[in-house]
Amino acid sequence: MFEKALQGDRRYWAWIIFLLAVMGVGSIFYILQLVNGLTVTGMSRDVSWGFYIAQFTYMVGVAASAVMLVLPFYLHNAKQFSRMVILGEFMAIAAVIVCLGFIVVDLGQPQRLLNVVLHPTPNSILFWDMIVLNGYLLLNIIIGWSNLSAEHKRLPHPKWVKPLVYLSIVWAVSIHTVTAFLYQGLPGRHYWLTAILAARFLSSAFCSGPAILLILAMIAKKVAKYDPGEKAVQTLATIITYAMLINVFFFLLEVFTAFYSDIPGHTHTLIYLFSGAHGASSLVGWMWVMSVCAILSLVLLVPHQFRKKPELLVPGLVLLIAATWIDKGLGLVVGGFIPNPFDTITEYAPTIPELMISVMIYATGLLVLTVLWKVAIGVKKETGTA
Repeated sequence: MFEKALQGDRRYWAWIIFLLAVMGVGSIFYILQLVNGLTVTGMSRDVSWGFYIAQFTYMVGVAASAVMLVLPFYLHNAKQFSRMVILGEFMAIAAVIVCLGFIVVDLGQPQRLLNVVLHPTPNSILFWDMIVLNGYLLLNIIIGWSNLSAEHKRLPHPKWVKPLVYLSIVWAVSIHTVTAFLYQGLPGRHYWLTAILAARFLSSAFCSGPAILLILAMIAKKVAKYDPGEKAVQTLATIITYAMLINVFFFLLEVFTAFYSDIPGHTHTLIYLFSGAHGASSLVGWMWVMSVCAILSLVLLVPHQFRKKPELLVPGLVLLIAATWIDKGLGLVVGGFIPNPFDTITEYAPTIPELMISVMIYATGLLVLTVLWKVAIGVKKETGTA
């Protein structure tokens, strides 16, 4: 089946070459980081996690979101997702690869990954994060490729894959729960010290990930003439809307708890994020943009008559992605370090090398996604299921 990835028109190969070029430019900055260390980033003693870990956190949610298709399709026989479920599984593979990429660059020296393998410490959340991420990657590769191969041979899906599908549903929830535990295990960071953090992670994942998938599926419909089906689009849009409502509700619960209890450790971060503190206000503009995007996305997504119109659905999804990315891919990580345990503020901003290395990793993920989707769409068209 892989030979289908080697067949394409000029636009396809131009896109592949563009991604490879971006990866090449980003690799130059990564070599710069390898030579000079993490001093080329904006991280410091007080802000030891930055843009890399923020993107890792966000993309774990994107990977976990495949369950929003897998669960209804395999457990509830939702046939409307028959054309889209393989796209979700393959997007999860690309997303996990992006996650692993951000972990590698954040470690500074990639050989440090061997410490987790050679010296396993089951009492460490990072050890379990490695287990669940790699396990989820393997599960999606086996499930997605096996089912697609069966379709290519015009055979029913293998029965032995079904238990792996059930396992992947639980596993999808586990990868983002364990990611939340990485933050919750740091009692000196009050912004992360909340029992609802894992629930917030999952709710944002189950709206942002499917939103990204839906936009990419619409692009595939236009570029590759692969129609996921109007019923599938509308069903997924409804799921996205309810997940976003829950996500916003959970965020407001955090705000209420912080200010009603008036515990300084919980209020300081929110004050810094939305109004600044002691002259530091680099994220204030971002957080208000996040708030506006979240509200506008719900305005466009909640009314059913709006969701049915592509000219309103697409902007609603874009606004949702922007809101969740600013909240989880920027504000959550950076905000958690302010104030530090000494009650002082050290602001953080990603440097050009950080941003270019991040672009390189995203380009790698897009390359993997492009190749996998090219194979999947090719098989679907060949078997007449597209």
